[in-house]
Amino acid sequence: MEHQQIRDAGLKVTGPRVKILNMLEQSQRRHLSAEDVYRALLEAGEDVGLATVYRVLTQFEGAGLVTRLHFEGGQAIFELNQGGHHDHLVCVRCGKVVEFVESTIEARQEAIARRHGFSIEEHSLVIYGVCPDCREERTRGQGPGPKGS
Repeated sequence: MEHQQIRDAGLKVTGPRVKILNMLEQSQRRHLSAEDVYRALLEAGEDVGLATVYRVLTQFEGAGLVTRLHFEGGQAIFELNQGGHHDHLVCVRCGKVVEFVESTIEARQEAIARRHGFSIEEHSLVIYGVCPDCREERTRGQGPGPKGS
């Protein structure tokens, strides 16, 4: 299946592209930095360099296979483009990312854009806060969790 996705995106099927796409599809986490992908490949015994990971992720982004996200104060992260719009909640303590879809918010954004004469072509909503795990740690007096998504 990965081979066809790569071909359909207009890219040549290569070993590194297949390995990286497999890693993205099989990861327990949906939002990964290039360094996360690189470390996971190393742990799986794959011989793919960090520069190759960056290059392939950029190619995948250009081909529409992945979406690059930039959250405040952090590095770029990538998620597989599975179609459909969604927004994100980001924990400012541990970096956890939660996706959500809320039709009321989407309708309100459309109404605001129309009122100002805009036609929305693309948008993103990122809400920064503290996740339940980090709030619980603070309540217990253990301090914030480690940074990561």
